[in-house]
Amino acid sequence: MRPDTPAENVDHHAEAARLERTAGLYPEDAEALLLRAAAHRELAGDRPAATALYDRLLAHPAGLDNPHLVRALKAANLWEYGHEAEARAIIEGVRVAAPRDPAPWVIIAEALESHDELGTAQEALTEAATLLLPPGTAPSPSVRPVLVARHRIRRMEGLPHDDWDTQADTLHSLPVSLDELHDPKRVWSLGSENPAELRAEISRLQAELGAYREALSRPFPVAMLHWPADELSELVREYPGLAAEYPSHEEHLAAIESALRELSASGTSNLGIVRGTVPSYEAFAASEGASPADPTLLPQYATTLAARGRAVAWPPERGDGCWCGSGRGYGGCHGVA
Repeated sequence: MRPDTPAENVDHHAEAARLERTAGLYPEDAEALLLRAAAHRELAGDRPAATALYDRLLAHPAGLDNPHLVRALKAANLWEYGHEAEARAIIEGVRVAAPRDPAPWVIIAEALESHDELGTAQEALTEAATLLLPPGTAPSPSVRPVLVARHRIRRMEGLPHDDWDTQADTLHSLPVSLDELHDPKRVWSLGSENPAELRAEISRLQAELGAYREALSRPFPVAMLHWPADELSELVREYPGLAAEYPSHEEHLAAIESALRELSASGTSNLGIVRGTVPSYEAFAASEGASPADPTLLPQYATTLAARGRAVAWPPERGDGCWCGSGRGYGGCHGVA
């Protein structure tokens, strides 16, 4: 969410302006684009401008995919330039709302932690773990940052391990243990004159950096194009030549699930689904100087949507609704073996 490129290597003001212009061209992607623009504004030191972007998004919360994440980012930004009371109020509001997405919890906890509110940060992450990890369930990849952040803060507080800390240790796969990475005494070793201690600390930092880079470098997902029933009807009505690609909506949905399962079985990871709309597809075709009736344009359209962050991960996480939009759980819909 937050670009980490140093300011000397990129013009954050220019990049933010570019993203804001792009958001005007692609309103359906405005949330993701404006969040990135706000991050660049923060990195450029223009925190009031970042707040203005968060406010712009929150002016229409019903149209946001993740309004709680926007609020959490706004709170973290406000606190950094002196608006502590407002930031605290927003953080409390996010906690009361109890979002089912882990990201807002991690953001508000990091904001609290950065201002030495370790106890409150730990309480918030414990609330998140209780909400997102019912007893007997394994943490999904999206929930793991909650456990890791909670482990770090509890380690700094000197608290004994509990079951969730043990689970975080178990999920950790780097050569350096999580306890070592989160050891508060590590900061002291950076000032040591002992070469052995410095080498050990460099090794630990390299392990952390490797994990961070791995998370940032995940490729765009291999994305399958999904047309909701009404969009597919309009597409085939406007461009009859595409009927050969989509004999029926039911066959279209079955083909998506089958293709994704085959890709998964062959070892392909990071799979996803993008949802198409006729106006968006026509705009894409116009930008390519091609006809929407050209079937070879369909996979390019899917790839472009994925590159713009529109892909939803497949398979859905346990308990989530099916990707097809039926309203049923994935396990009782297209997830049936």
